[in-house]
Amino acid sequence: MMMIGVDYHPSFQEIAFFVEETGEYGEQRLNQDGREAEQFYRDLKQRGIHVRVGMEATGYARWFERLLAELGFELWIGDPAEIKAKRVKKRKYDR
Repeated sequence: MMMIGVDYHPSFQEIAFFVEETGEYGEQRLNQDGREAEQFYRDLKQRGIHVRVGMEATGYARWFERLLAELGFELWIGDPAEIKAKRVKKRKYDR
């Protein structure tokens, strides 16, 4: 299974991924206006990879939600306020 965390923006996505079977991981930026993001997910489906996507709820991702449903991928959507509350706060020591 490939797990993908998505930081969704209207024109692009920043993703971080992890493949359980191989231990492969990485980060990537996908543009949405040139259909790069859509092609990325369609390629995963074509390769037969089971995918779970996690992202914060947003009002601009409806097409993305439909794409993942069409491809049969799991989509986990989190409440942005709850996610922010659980972040470990980093203390700044510089001025």
